[in-house]
Amino acid sequence: QVQLQESGPGLVKPSQTLSLTCAVSGGSITAFGYVWNWIRQSPGKGLEWIGHITYSGNTYYNPTLKSRISISRDTSKNQFILQVTSVTPEDTAVYYCARAPPPYGSTWDYWGQGTQVTVSS
Repeated sequence: QVQLQESGPGLVKPSQTLSLTCAVSGGSITAFGYVWNWIRQSPGKGLEWIGHITYSGNTYYNPTLKSRISISRDTSKNQFILQVTSVTPEDTAVYYCARAPPPYGSTWDYWGQGTQVTVSS
């Protein structure tokens, strides 16, 4: 059974960099064909895909967020990491990590429980 668990600060000040980690168990983030995603949901809004990193380490970002987003991974810890620079209150959201199985473009099948991030001074 694959499990994903997000972790990071619950409160970030405006203009700072947000860093979240998704720890994966029950499956390797380098397993062929799998894609590891970050998604968020702001208050009163729908889900917003932030970006992903593939099993081979390739990254793809939402064009509207691309200038402030970075996704990386630590294969030794089986984790992938999201960084969002220059945060504003509009980045306040529940942040989720999720897995998409092959083939590329499949819907997400396993999710973390989500972590609340609030941007406020």
